[in-house]
Amino acid sequence: MTATPRGTSGPVRDLLTLLTLPAVAVLAVVVTPAAYTGGGTRRWFGGRAESQRAEAQAAKDAAAAAFYELDTAQRDLRISIETITAVDDTPAARRAVSDFAALGRRIDEVSNRYIEAIDAHDLDRDDLEASAASRARAELTAAKEELVRVKAELDRFGSGLGPLLGKAETQLARVAPAVERARQSLLGATTALDAVRQTGLTADGLAARLAALAPELTRLNQGAGQHGVQATLERAERVAREAEAIRAEAERLPEKAAETDHRLVSLRTRAQALTTRAGQVDPVLSELRRRFTAACWQDLQRVPELAAENVRQAERKLTEAQAARDAQRWADATALLSTVRALLNTTDEAVSAAGDRLRRLNAVQKDPQQEIDRTRFAIRDAQRLAMTGRSTPDPRHARPLDESVARLDRAVAALHGHHPDYWHFLTETEDVRRTVAGVVARIREERGGGTTAVRR
Repeated sequence: MTATPRGTSGPVRDLLTLLTLPAVAVLAVVVTPAAYTGGGTRRWFGGRAESQRAEAQAAKDAAAAAFYELDTAQRDLRISIETITAVDDTPAARRAVSDFAALGRRIDEVSNRYIEAIDAHDLDRDDLEASAASRARAELTAAKEELVRVKAELDRFGSGLGPLLGKAETQLARVAPAVERARQSLLGATTALDAVRQTGLTADGLAARLAALAPELTRLNQGAGQHGVQATLERAERVAREAEAIRAEAERLPEKAAETDHRLVSLRTRAQALTTRAGQVDPVLSELRRRFTAACWQDLQRVPELAAENVRQAERKLTEAQAARDAQRWADATALLSTVRALLNTTDEAVSAAGDRLRRLNAVQKDPQQEIDRTRFAIRDAQRLAMTGRSTPDPRHARPLDESVARLDRAVAALHGHHPDYWHFLTETEDVRRTVAGVVARIREERGGGTTAVRR
């Protein structure tokens, strides 16, 4: 509303003072006898003039009530518009803001005319003529009607804000719970961190992450009015998520420390055991060299050397991991322990390969027929599957199966030489079975499934 001009008459100031009171109080005051008698200081004249004065005063009171109602409605709607703009930046919301501003200018116009009408007529004058009172009544009645019409426009506008306001209020209703969840998550993280520190763990990394959330908490406390509802909701969710992650990691830190200690002990023990096992590779290689052709053991020649080097490297990494654990650099300790485990796995496989090689070569040297029968069975099973429902096999399937038969025959024939290469025989039969299994898989895929099994 437009403010009261400076220098307004006493009656106008009195009226605007009354407008700061509730509507019922205003109406109660304006209809008291003092409003008409001037506190008993004004002389009363009978006749038509006093009748016109009374009608003008009634029109003045009605206009004041309309002015108060319009002002109240505008204030209420301004709150609604501010609620919408805090949440919504859609074209519909921007249009609502623009329309409300236009209504505000219209309200200012009719309010100014109302105030001008009040200032133009002093209804408390002793010499108020009937014609002046009549003019006052007419102008005040017209001002009231304008105020009422604009109030109706404002009401219609407010009714149309329903969907936008409902959406905005729903969003705003989410802010307080979201901010509270973020605060509680931060409190939980702080409590968990304090508990961990009491166990002797520094948790410096977690403390730094928690400290980094302090500016975000400050922004949350500043509220959605300053930072916007959507941004505040997103910030609250982000803070809660990060705080919960810190809390969970803090609560798990003692368990992680114990797990790291256990892995250090376990991997040291395993490294020591591998050192012992690596020392047993040389006798195995010696027997392989003595009984089998070079092709059966040449690829294992460097196993003892590589095993010893891997174990030494693993022990160095274990020392680094211990130092990282003592400094509570958990990520570094975990990475180093993973490296140690990979080194020991590689060493274990290499050391085991030598013993496994001797065992398999012994078995095939003693009885190669078992390996032959196993491979032939796989080929025949695949051939039966290829012929199922057909009078002749599909060349795409028949060709690799025929080649597999020929390869097996050549591998068997090679065993009858003076110094058979048993390792070549074993690797060849394994490769034949892999080829056959691939043919079976393609047949089943083309036929949409199947139940025939191929033994490998």
